[in-house]
Amino acid sequence: MQPESLQAVIKPHDDLRPQVVSFCRDNGADLIGFAPVQRWNEFDEVPLEFRPQSLFPPARTVIVIGMAMPLPIVETTPSFLHKELYTAANQELDTFAFNLTRFLNRLGHASYFFTRDGYASLSALKKKPYAAFSHVVAARYAGLGTIGMSHNLLTPEYGPRVRFVSVFTAAELQGQAVLEKDLCIRCEACVKCCPKDALTASPNRIAGDYDVNACIDQHIELVRKKCYPCGICIKVCPIGKDRVLYKQKGIVKKYLEEENKLAADPDDPEYRSWTHIRRYGGRLP
Repeated sequence: MQPESLQAVIKPHDDLRPQVVSFCRDNGADLIGFAPVQRWNEFDEVPLEFRPQSLFPPARTVIVIGMAMPLPIVETTPSFLHKELYTAANQELDTFAFNLTRFLNRLGHASYFFTRDGYASLSALKKKPYAAFSHVVAARYAGLGTIGMSHNLLTPEYGPRVRFVSVFTAAELQGQAVLEKDLCIRCEACVKCCPKDALTASPNRIAGDYDVNACIDQHIELVRKKCYPCGICIKVCPIGKDRVLYKQKGIVKKYLEEENKLAADPDDPEYRSWTHIRRYGGRLP
């Protein structure tokens, strides 16, 4: 259950919130969430130095912006097409957060943004496998979704196929309710399909046991092939209304069988749309 204080309605700057929502919608945001910074203290799940007010002491609200990753492109991973999508989403998010920060500053509300990834390189992440700030946690506290077995944020609209960026502001804005019901159905598709066996289902919690170094090693290999990131766990998750949009049915079975079927027949017609992009985009010989 969420702390009682999370139920309180924050009144200051009621006129600013709709302005922020309009700005975000007009500039292409798919998801917008507001998380009062008190939630980091109330849930007490994150070390102090990783909380918004440690990074930006004036912060009173974290605005979380999400941009969806179109499912058919994510399904081609690892491929150059998925790499280009990832790069484009990251650039859009950083530009978005920069512009929203400037918009709020012009209105007299001191603001600061944290870039979408938060690390300089995979080698740096290998030495210290944590970003300075977690957009996944921020998005959860902003009521946008719940954390799944893969440690990704699952959203009702797109499952984990959405990228996030966060803007910290001194303005106090009304927060959204934190989702109480887990969206993860514990199907273990992310565990079974992980190419590095980096995930293991945990009997005691939704989030699985996670070998972060194995995951980073996979990304390092894909960087050499110029078809990073991996994103298999994001691809195979069955959660999200985007699957209704693309009229998919029984897709998890297709994911689970992909490796064996392509090993037996690299030209298997069931996977041709994916392998064509991989083959002519620079991944497969």
